[in-house]
Amino acid sequence: MKNNIRFIEEMPKVELHVHIEGAVSPDTYWHLAEKNRVKLPVESLHEWKDFFKFKSFAHFIDVYILAVSTIKKPEDYKTIIKDFFRYQKSQNIVYTEAFLSASFMIESFNQEELLHNIKEALIEGENEYCVEVRLIPDIARNVPESADAVVDFVTNGFKEGVFIGLGLGGLEQGYLAEKFVKQFQRAGEAGLNLVAHAGEGVGAESVLSAIENLNAQRIGHGIRVLENDSVVSLAKEIQIPFEVCPNSNYRLKIVPENENHPIAEMIKQGLLCTLNSDDPLMFSTSLIGEYKLLLAQGLDLQTLIQLNKNTINSSFLTDVEKIELNSKFDRFIDEFK
Repeated sequence: MKNNIRFIEEMPKVELHVHIEGAVSPDTYWHLAEKNRVKLPVESLHEWKDFFKFKSFAHFIDVYILAVSTIKKPEDYKTIIKDFFRYQKSQNIVYTEAFLSASFMIESFNQEELLHNIKEALIEGENEYCVEVRLIPDIARNVPESADAVVDFVTNGFKEGVFIGLGLGGLEQGYLAEKFVKQFQRAGEAGLNLVAHAGEGVGAESVLSAIENLNAQRIGHGIRVLENDSVVSLAKEIQIPFEVCPNSNYRLKIVPENENHPIAEMIKQGLLCTLNSDDPLMFSTSLIGEYKLLLAQGLDLQTLIQLNKNTINSSFLTDVEKIELNSKFDRFIDEFK
């Protein structure tokens, strides 16, 4: 078991479902609050770190709102993205496709300055940490009035080599994927990759809608696909990747704490699963922690290895880049002692 844990900790990992705002250290948000004179409901960094820890869904929302409220200038995104690079490096993550909450950015900041700072952060972060990060800004379902502006912003960023895709996040309940068909069609025609959170807060019909109406290439979360056999069959047939985030599902009570995570059943049924951490520092987890959780729940090391390979192969990297990453991982496996 000790060797398995060390293997998990040291293996070169890939992650496809992680929100930058939820993977930034409380120290960095504290620094931004001081710089931008934002009053937090605590008196010290120590208290802020304690406040930052996950306690409940309602508390998570409070933490998220307070944390992002410290971001007041375009250059603050450079700060948080650089911090994200540092965190990914600490997990031995070598490649990431990460979300940015574009619906909450575009009206508050000059878009040209935003793109400039984000592009600089990507270049500097990769050079400093030897981690590659590619970005997928998303539309918040519950802020539908932002959708067209987000697509414009993401399309401009795509043309400048800053973004690789468009996502759909936010609250599923009451905000069906059908509302965003036009925006996803525009993004697809512009050459952007398309992903959508679905099958988390709403059942399998949400997964089906993301596939059929949005032409989503990956499904964020998607664990409730298991509620409908016909949707499971479709997902298995087309081998659409699921970006599964176990601890997030436990924290948000999508999965009861006393039950093993349904990713094991998804794998058993032939669904293409990847493993991810969602909002790790706000959910008191990590990608290493996600692998350790599944190991403790009885998934063997070979299955965990396959999950990392699935993640590599489900990325939006080129075929050549995927071969290179797989080769790097295979060398690690061969050389691990």
